[in-house]
Amino acid sequence: MWFLGMDVGTGGTRAVVVDGEGKLIAGSSCEHAPFRAEHPGWAEQDPEDWWRAAQEAIQMVLAAAPEPKEPIAAIGLTGQMHGAVLLDEDGAVLRPALIWCDTRTQPQCDWLTEKIGYERLIELTCNPALPNFTVTKVLWVKEHEPELFAKIRHILCPKDYVRYRLTGEFAIDVQEASGTLLLDVTNRRWSHEVAEAAGIDENWLPRVYESPEVCARISETAAGLTGLATGTPVVAGAGDQGAGAVGMGILQPGSVSATIGTSGVVFAATAAPTKDPKGRLHTFCHAVPGLWHVMGVTQSAGLSLRWLKECFFRGLDYDALTYAAGKIPAGSEGLEWAPYLLGERTPHLDPEVRAAFAGISTIHTEAHFIRAVLEGVAYSLQDTFTLFAGLGIPVSGIRLGGGGARGPLWRRIQAGVYGHAVEVLTAEEGGAFGCALMAGVGAGHWANLDEACGQAIEVAERIEPDEADVETYRAGYAQWTKLYPALKSLR
Repeated sequence: MWFLGMDVGTGGTRAVVVDGEGKLIAGSSCEHAPFRAEHPGWAEQDPEDWWRAAQEAIQMVLAAAPEPKEPIAAIGLTGQMHGAVLLDEDGAVLRPALIWCDTRTQPQCDWLTEKIGYERLIELTCNPALPNFTVTKVLWVKEHEPELFAKIRHILCPKDYVRYRLTGEFAIDVQEASGTLLLDVTNRRWSHEVAEAAGIDENWLPRVYESPEVCARISETAAGLTGLATGTPVVAGAGDQGAGAVGMGILQPGSVSATIGTSGVVFAATAAPTKDPKGRLHTFCHAVPGLWHVMGVTQSAGLSLRWLKECFFRGLDYDALTYAAGKIPAGSEGLEWAPYLLGERTPHLDPEVRAAFAGISTIHTEAHFIRAVLEGVAYSLQDTFTLFAGLGIPVSGIRLGGGGARGPLWRRIQAGVYGHAVEVLTAEEGGAFGCALMAGVGAGHWANLDEACGQAIEVAERIEPDEADVETYRAGYAQWTKLYPALKSLR
């Protein structure tokens, strides 16, 4: 018995096949066309291109799976969150989708916040209005393309549009729906008040399911296009962060992941919805039924290191960079990096602040700048852990993911900055893997996600923090937190 997970990302779609023991059998990827940005801050993609890539990724992964092949017992979907896919009464796409990184909608955020009230909006949805969220994108269409808005009959997120093409069903999971700003996150249902304030008919919204719940089945048409069997069950799945957390085993309260990709995310499972009155953390329903999660975001995490390399060290690979940085003592001898290349989300909610090095002196070498970037990104993620402590969110274990988990130096830096042991997994397969495990739960192969992850996920290494590093970084972080107010004052 095999299970298929698929991730409809920004740059491409990835499909994986996982066996009944939770082992990866095969994987394949298909690129998307680059997103369009006709104006600064705009980002649009054609949903039909996602559907093309999904078909190809499924065909390729089924072909790549070894003999003897087993039937795909169930499918789970994940993907980029927050995008607005608008369909008419016939299910046809009305316009290119405004995707997660489209930030044109600040005026709509301001309007919705004023109409509902900041405190009331957080009470209803656990989150403030931000340009990333789906409802603000729909409000932009309402204001700027009213004739098109009048034709809307269905609103979907990216992976849920692909599910519609696979099954003919309109469905969404609670974790993904949390990122629309239309969900009553506490009660795991659509918010009547927010939908009414936005002028959105609730009949346009898909039915909400828990992540491992079967919500649809592969249609005869889609079966002919993909090679899947007609009637194969499809579970609701989750957005990319929720599915990735399942793939790392971040399931129960106290478990936390710190993932450094282009951006950085600290993700913690919680037993109840945590409402930060200042809206500095995202609070969403978890992919685990009956649980929630909080999430802090650093906009330019791995991006900071890539920027440094491309600007100043094009002749070196990342291993060479971190080897040089490893020769520099913890704290970079006073050199600091504020990783605000794209502004910052957590905790400042400031899209205008920009990055800077501080404390430069004649003793600093190229290697100091590299290490300062690694440490500055970890300090920025520590901001989220500081919020966790202030809000009473428990942290009993931290697992590292993304590029920040691959090199021993960045692992050690993170352990020292967080002041906590960190773990890395034998294999981090990402959101598609997490959704394949959800599919196994939906098919009844595993009783729940805890059982699935218990069999599928293996810890490769545990890194204890060096006591001297902890002391250095405690003082360094206190100094580093002075950078944001100073940079803000320069505007």
